[in-house]
Amino acid sequence: MKANLPQNEPKILERWEQMGIYEQIRKARKGAPLYVCMMGPLMPMGLSIWKALNKCLKDFVVEVKTMAGFDAPYVPGWDCHGLPIEIKVDKELGGKKLQMRPNDVRLECRNMQKSI
Repeated sequence: MKANLPQNEPKILERWEQMGIYEQIRKARKGAPLYVCMMGPLMPMGLSIWKALNKCLKDFVVEVKTMAGFDAPYVPGWDCHGLPIEIKVDKELGGKKLQMRPNDVRLECRNMQKSI
């Protein structure tokens, strides 16, 4: 490849990081009409071509909306890594979980995570 992207892209990204390009964009769009497109987690259940395409399309939409004058921050999705702990707590609590307040269930999840 003539552009030598494997060597040049990291240099370009580093330069953008040093210049604070994303922060400058956020500052310039402050106060503009808001447009938020939540980005879900890319690989909580494994990677597929469809998830990668979805990620690219959402990134494209956010960029287009930013260029159209919207305040369109890149908002990453949630973290699904707590799901195994929640499942384990569900098994341990059984039907008792349905009688508990949500905050108490979350506390049980935190305690379970600390014990692992």
